Amino acid sequence: MTDLDIRLVRYFTTVASHLHYGRAAAELHIAQPSLSRQISQLEAQVGARLFDRTRQGTRLTEAGEAFLPHARALVRSAQQATAAARAAARPTRITVGYTAGLIVTPVVRNLRHEHPDADVRTLHLKWNEPRQALLDRRVDAAITRLPLQTDGLDVTVLCDEPKMLLVPVGHRLVGKESVTLDDIEGEPIPRFPDPEWDAYWRIDPRPGGRPAPGGPSVETIEDKLEHVAAGQAVAIIPAALHTGGTRPDLTTIPLHGVEPSHIVVATRAADSSRLVAAFRMSAVTALSG
Repeated sequence: MTDLDIRLVRYFTTVASHLHYGRAAAELHIAQPSLSRQISQLEAQVGARLFDRTRQGTRLTEAGEAFLPHARALVRSAQQATAAARAAARPTRITVGYTAGLIVTPVVRNLRHEHPDADVRTLHLKWNEPRQALLDRRVDAAITRLPLQTDGLDVTVLCDEPKMLLVPVGHRLVGKESVTLDDIEGEPIPRFPDPEWDAYWRIDPRPGGRPAPGGPSVETIEDKLEHVAAGQAVAIIPAALHTGGTRPDLTTIPLHGVEPSHIVVATRAADSSRLVAAFRMSAVTALSG
């Protein structure tokens, strides 16, 4: 029986995500030569070469391709086991997740005031992380936006948030008090890999059933901003993501005639933690309306 080092397995999944040792090393905060040695150590444990490194770059071998889904499952299981043990050992600890543009400070402040014995932590999550972070027990509650797959979760809508049109400062629509979908009929809009998220934020299909225009593929909000700033697309965003203060090359225009965004609090279904219940109540009190 082979005993695998979970730390090395995590290093492998990070390299597999980037297919680049330098970028993987930067994410893991270790030196690239050290990462190479760790991967070699894992390959010795597994008994197979997992990566091929050529002048063209890094790629998974057939053995690496076969190992990858199991490696990711091992990492998830280790995270879940650690989180479950910590939750049992420290019943007064809660980690609150939140996504871009959402401020959880009032809720966290209230929770700390009402439960001074509690260890209340916060964790910023990427747009597509809240559900998995909850199920993996990396967070115990999350303030995020719809759409969100709700099976296995308790989800409560807290408030609505207007949608805005994000454009480069030189765009033809800059200066208008507001715009509608008709004003951007032919404008490309960045596409996200998640079908539900993509359809929601591109408003696809449009009223009447016509498809939304295509656009560049992106995986992060930062990539979306770059495409918009470069004049390659416009984007529909929640009002809280207005970037005028940090991106002088971008501006927003109110978008009328569309459903607002919905901000929610999400927790694991049937979670009986007193802190989770207190956080949900605080979120409803502080953020509703």
